[in-house]
Amino acid sequence: MYSELSFGGHSWVWGRQTLLMGILNITPDSFSGDGFLQDSITDQQSLLDAVLAQALRFVSAGAHILDIGGESTRPGAAPVTEEQEMERILPVVRHLSGHLDVWLSVDTYRSRVAQAALKSGAHIINDVWGLKVDPALADVVAHHDAAVILMHNRSSWANAEIKERLGGRYVGVPYENLLEDIKRELMESVLLARSAGIADDRIILDPGIGFGKTVEQNLELLDRLPEIKALGFPVLLGPSRKSFIGYTLDLPPDKRLEGTAAAVAIGIARGADIVRVHDVEFMSRLARMADAIVRRPTP
Repeated sequence: MYSELSFGGHSWVWGRQTLLMGILNITPDSFSGDGFLQDSITDQQSLLDAVLAQALRFVSAGAHILDIGGESTRPGAAPVTEEQEMERILPVVRHLSGHLDVWLSVDTYRSRVAQAALKSGAHIINDVWGLKVDPALADVVAHHDAAVILMHNRSSWANAEIKERLGGRYVGVPYENLLEDIKRELMESVLLARSAGIADDRIILDPGIGFGKTVEQNLELLDRLPEIKALGFPVLLGPSRKSFIGYTLDLPPDKRLEGTAAAVAIGIARGADIVRVHDVEFMSRLARMADAIVRRPTP
């Protein structure tokens, strides 16, 4: 059973508090509308200043990890090249690592991007494909003794449906047994990590809320999170502003704060160790309150 994560001058004892991961999308097309590559930012220095200002707000509000992504993962998003991804995120990683003493995570599934990011100051690789797309990624993580987030993902264009107001969702995604299939496929990713030499205390699991799952499947997965926790690794939950909330409440991404809050609170009660969120200040207060209820010291 996991107990502690330690690197980059920081140590964290799992279970004592919920970790907050703040999202920094260095993209023009994030589903949540918070990407930094907008027309109002016309040069790299302006971009770096804007990202640092947001990062400082996140850390001041209680973020423990900043997750930097250079490619949108929403259904229908245009893919970017490896070079474009590096051009977007590497200056940001270098800039933040020079100004902030906080763990930096990079959201990528490409080994060359991960290698450059870890050399630039990142500590964690957040792979939405669980080491199953780029066979070299696990070796890169192991070589740098970094941590890795292994996410479950069955995303497919064949099951994507996009509505203008609510965004993309997945429909008719086939599972023989939702939780058993997800657990089996997550452990396949764990095996890939172990085979490359990544230690168990460097592995974090993400059940992949919103990735290749219908609205109903996402709701069931969130409710049954203890079954993912029972695999024996720290669990990251990322429900923030996602379409399963929008389709449940009939609300667009910018109106999903309360729905996200409910999902995060239930997730913490069900055992999530990390929550990945956009609204860090609000969710930090929520997490502190939830922790006070569910993580009370034993008398």
